[in-house]
Amino acid sequence: MVPELEKATVRIRQPERVRGIIRTLREQGGAKLQVISDFDMTLSRFGCNGRRCPTSHNILDTSRVVSEDGRKKLKDLLHYYYPIEIDPNRTLEEKCPLMVEWWTRAHELLVQQKIRKDDIAQIVRESEVMLRDGFKEFFDQLHKNSVPLFIFSAGVGDVLEEIIRQASVFYSNVNVVSNYMDFDDDGVLTHFKAPLIHTYNKNNSVLQGTDYFQQLSTRTNIILLGDSMGDLTMADGIPSVENILKIGFLNDKVEERRGKYLEAYDIVLESDETLDVVNGILRYILTET
Repeated sequence: MVPELEKATVRIRQPERVRGIIRTLREQGGAKLQVISDFDMTLSRFGCNGRRCPTSHNILDTSRVVSEDGRKKLKDLLHYYYPIEIDPNRTLEEKCPLMVEWWTRAHELLVQQKIRKDDIAQIVRESEVMLRDGFKEFFDQLHKNSVPLFIFSAGVGDVLEEIIRQASVFYSNVNVVSNYMDFDDDGVLTHFKAPLIHTYNKNNSVLQGTDYFQQLSTRTNIILLGDSMGDLTMADGIPSVENILKIGFLNDKVEERRGKYLEAYDIVLESDETLDVVNGILRYILTET
């Protein structure tokens, strides 16, 4: 069916069940399909040649528009809160308020930097961000087949959109929900728009009632792409989901987190910096039979 599933990076707990879902997605075709994806470390790379690639937040945090002092404070926040975010022994109830605290404090620090809207394109250009290998085929296939791609990100929407734009794949079928900046008349950052989206509140409560939400009522088959436990809720609240295939990128602390990922995601891709498997599945589903 999908030769890419034989890759060494692929782990599947219930292969028969997964094959069944993929077959059903193919039978029902592109007209019923939508893809819901996280962005940072899911569509963008986790690392390259042993070095970490930046997330949309990191791109800003480490850029020339943030002062030395600002950088240090943002780094301190990361060192304090990131271990909490990925701690498998803490409950969601414990983590959520702390994530809100982290994002709020980080956003306040960024606002203090008086970032200019005009600087964002250049900041992205100067960064080491990379989309995963195979990104062009991924975006092209979805666009060509009119399959909506919904990107749900706890990152910075303005930066993320610029990354996609510079990669020349910001097509009309791409919709983004993320943390967007608000600028004054002089183009200076004044605050971040509500609602605040962090790792653990990515679900459809933020979309209810939007036009986009209405459009998708007939697209009851979903491929969900994520790299964290928080990404699993991205399709929650979508009415009448018929089939969902959850693909998880396990980028970090692979041994320690493997069990949890295999329970939560249908397909787990371990330290795989490509979209090969996703592209292989899409090719199989979208090829006319």
